[in-house]
Amino acid sequence: MKKELDGKKEKTEEEGVHLRREIGLMSAVSFIIGTVVGSGIFIAPKGVLMNSGSVGLSLLVWALCGVLSLFGALCYAELGTSFTKSGGHYTYLLETLGPLPAFLRLWVEFFFIRPAVASYVSLAFGRYVVEPFFEPCAAPTALIKLVSILGVTFVVAVNCWSVTLATRTQVTLTFLKIFALVLIIIPGVIALANGKTENFQNGFEIETLTLDRLPLAFYNGLYAYGGWFYLNFVTEEVINPNRNIPLAIICSMVAVTIFYVLVNVAYYTMMTPAELLLSEAVAVTFANRALQGLSSVIPILVSLSCLGALNGGFFGAPRMLFVGAREGHWPHIFSMIHIRRNTPLPAVMFLYPLVVLMLITGELQQLLNFASFSRWFFIALATLGMLIHRYRFPLHPRPFKVPLVIAVTFTVVCFFIVGLSLYSDPWNTGRSLAMTLTGVPVYYVTIYRYRLPPRLRRTFDYCSKQLQILLEVAKQEVQTY
Repeated sequence: MKKELDGKKEKTEEEGVHLRREIGLMSAVSFIIGTVVGSGIFIAPKGVLMNSGSVGLSLLVWALCGVLSLFGALCYAELGTSFTKSGGHYTYLLETLGPLPAFLRLWVEFFFIRPAVASYVSLAFGRYVVEPFFEPCAAPTALIKLVSILGVTFVVAVNCWSVTLATRTQVTLTFLKIFALVLIIIPGVIALANGKTENFQNGFEIETLTLDRLPLAFYNGLYAYGGWFYLNFVTEEVINPNRNIPLAIICSMVAVTIFYVLVNVAYYTMMTPAELLLSEAVAVTFANRALQGLSSVIPILVSLSCLGALNGGFFGAPRMLFVGAREGHWPHIFSMIHIRRNTPLPAVMFLYPLVVLMLITGELQQLLNFASFSRWFFIALATLGMLIHRYRFPLHPRPFKVPLVIAVTFTVVCFFIVGLSLYSDPWNTGRSLAMTLTGVPVYYVTIYRYRLPPRLRRTFDYCSKQLQILLEVAKQEVQTY
């Protein structure tokens, strides 16, 4: 009898509708590297150099941004092994600080941050695909946007179709990204070994440094390292998460930091600081100097790098919406899974029209500027919540525990970044804060939705059922946390 029950349980777990653990260590490392290495390393060097003022300081900024990102990733490794649910920021805020901060993170992520970031990366993809065909003339903006929308559509289709296909796509694109970085690093290192060091002489020109601009250099560097937290969005799909999450985070962030510093060394080996500042596309300018026979390959590799970052974002972020709906903070339709594909189809599809709309309407750079306040504010709250949770529940199981000095340092630096943005850019920061607070009334409507008029609730339930039938989705049948 017991064997029959065990067999029935195994059959339920095998055949039941749920998100399966299909992400191993290699896929996890590829997922982080593939999401972090996007357009940033090909765009941000200009901003870092402009605001740091010298070659030596810019390289130091790149290294320190890597260390700071590693500190944050280690904090999230502790959170990811302490709380076994997917959902990243949302889950950690919910577990440590309560439902309102968690809901506001969900609100601002899906209506402002995620569409803006995805649109920005997809536009970079479209630009690198289209512009080589129109050089030296300017490419049509409408065509760039059309190709960008096609890139977004491809990524959404892959993530709706299969988790396995999405992870394999990410692994493939990650290897292509690493190839692109190595292609830049090798000629730079060879030239450096042959004595081409004139651009590094007098590298630390302190007189060109202004303290009010140095934080902007860190903003540009941290943008290029952004994405280290995405693995925490899919905790329930990671095989042996207590081992693989910390290991994947450490391996990937150390590798990315080394790659980024070496890429910038290669840039400065082949270009003077003035030439780098004048370049609209640093990687393309570098290729024209150092890789004349392969210069046409670089735009292709950069576009694939952007596509990989876009795929990582669409793979991870919808899991936050999925978990939020499962907790009752979003319509239940978004907590459902395709009955055959075992993908969170409604949550993935929800992002698509928002990104396309933002691509068509524009205003991306401005939105990115004030969305960064919300992102760093809630990351700081999450790590602060981790410290508070440690104090309140010292006996809570923590398979991986980050040293206290690292957690405190990262939290203080995050709050410093937020405070500095309030001082340096009060207009955009104030708008970001106002947009975040628009979620407060929505939260109370969501929590007290049983008080809504019965007719409105019946209409909403009817629409949800019809959408469930149309999309062929069902509630999770197997608990995965």
